Amino acid sequence: MAVAPCALAAQSALSVLRDGGNAVEAMVAAAATIAVAYPHMNGIGGDGFWLIAAPGAAPIGIEACGGAAAAASIEFYRAQNLSAIPFRGALAANTIAGTVSGWELALDWSRQTLGGHLPLKRLLADAIAYASDGFPVTRSQAQNTASKADELADVPGFAGTYFGADAQPPKVGALFKQKRLAQTLERLAHAGLDDFYRGDLARSIAADLQALGSPLSLDDLNGYHARQREPLELKHSLGAVYNMPPPTQGLVSEIIVGLLDRLLHDDMDPLGPDYVHACVESTKLAFGVRDRHITDPDYMDVDPQTFLASDKLDAMVAKVSMSKALPWPRGADPADTVWLGVIDGNGVAVSFIQSVYHEFGSGIVLPNSGINWQNRGCSFSLDPNVRNALAPGRRPFHTLNPPLARFNDGRTIVYGAMGGDGQPQSQSAVFSRIAKFGWDPQSAVSAPRWLLGRTWGRASDTLKLEARFPDATFEALRARGHEVESMSAYDEAMGHAGAIIRYPDGTFEGGYDPRSDGAAAGW
Repeated sequence: MAVAPCALAAQSALSVLRDGGNAVEAMVAAAATIAVAYPHMNGIGGDGFWLIAAPGAAPIGIEACGGAAAAASIEFYRAQNLSAIPFRGALAANTIAGTVSGWELALDWSRQTLGGHLPLKRLLADAIAYASDGFPVTRSQAQNTASKADELADVPGFAGTYFGADAQPPKVGALFKQKRLAQTLERLAHAGLDDFYRGDLARSIAADLQALGSPLSLDDLNGYHARQREPLELKHSLGAVYNMPPPTQGLVSEIIVGLLDRLLHDDMDPLGPDYVHACVESTKLAFGVRDRHITDPDYMDVDPQTFLASDKLDAMVAKVSMSKALPWPRGADPADTVWLGVIDGNGVAVSFIQSVYHEFGSGIVLPNSGINWQNRGCSFSLDPNVRNALAPGRRPFHTLNPPLARFNDGRTIVYGAMGGDGQPQSQSAVFSRIAKFGWDPQSAVSAPRWLLGRTWGRASDTLKLEARFPDATFEALRARGHEVESMSAYDEAMGHAGAIIRYPDGTFEGGYDPRSDGAAAGW
């Protein structure tokens, strides 16, 4: 089974599974398709993170996030009279795109560990076809292109790539082609994924970036390799929950799940005020840890795994009052992302997330390759004394985090979400409704959600609840001190979530997000 916020990506994964491919190979196919067919949210000019679990073996993580360019220093930006890194344009394109290297490392692991055998040309075939021949514009792409049109229209390459022949944002259902990106994917299929970093494609990418004014160079690309990482592990009453370590906010998601394991009770209503309050208060405590500690692990002086010790979680949960809301400071900047999940017939499970940070990343599209480059590095600060200060080679903080759980009863669950601050919150909603309250994945994903703080498309720091929550929930939360804002019934600001369960007997259940353009596809 595969789940993705873009139905074409889920179908690409399922096609590979039916051809005898494993979950990793299926995920590469899905990742390539969604990079083409959901271009406002991700692309090969961005970063990615993998969590892979094969039966009987410890899960592994793959970190495919690039560091800042060697020339990207605080002094570089100060010399241009900037007090902050721009969100858009070539100066925002200051970190190496790691996602393609992550695909390569995952496929190497697949061949060595799972006997993966499908050729790269097969895995990229759907993406190449959709880029060359076109795909129908989704509702999300149309809305996001229109909403960002004024902001991005003058960024080099943006309008010529993402607007229609009439120089206007495309309409839902319009045929959308990316011929240059098709040629780039064709090249990768024949020359290999390493060509992105150390081949002719790398030279083309570097030349275009430099010509546009980005600090990234060919040497930066040449020196990059995705790396395998040991995941964080939370010991849960039902089993074990895994996520990626820093520079992701996987620790945030793990802390929230660990606190909810202590706070939630069987008699709670998953749409009621006690449930939402417990989740929101856990989020505040977890974000406090994030804001004090999480950055590039090379710059951290604490072991993130220690925060998941039982005594640490017990001490944190003691700070939660079920009758009064804790104060809430400003959250993180909005971001966009895609989360995808695949579990194959042998039980190999993959939780994967891929992003260009803000909608359309930096906005620049490289003239020769058609690659839209991320703006992840705009999250760095030009203040040398803060936690995420810019430094050459430094990895930026990532909201991205792909979770995966193994239950003592033999179930394996991949689940996840996109949306900045909303990622760990939506994850906690989906996970707790499945794990604690026994909901099926589709019900857990579709049910109304909340969001404390910022997410893509929203800049306010209120507690946002979808309108489908009962009026009594709104009223009770306000009475406890929450600043509550009502959203539409199925609001895309809540992000796109998904989940798959594999049962010990080999059967599957999945759920995709009706707030997205996705699907859960099984065979």
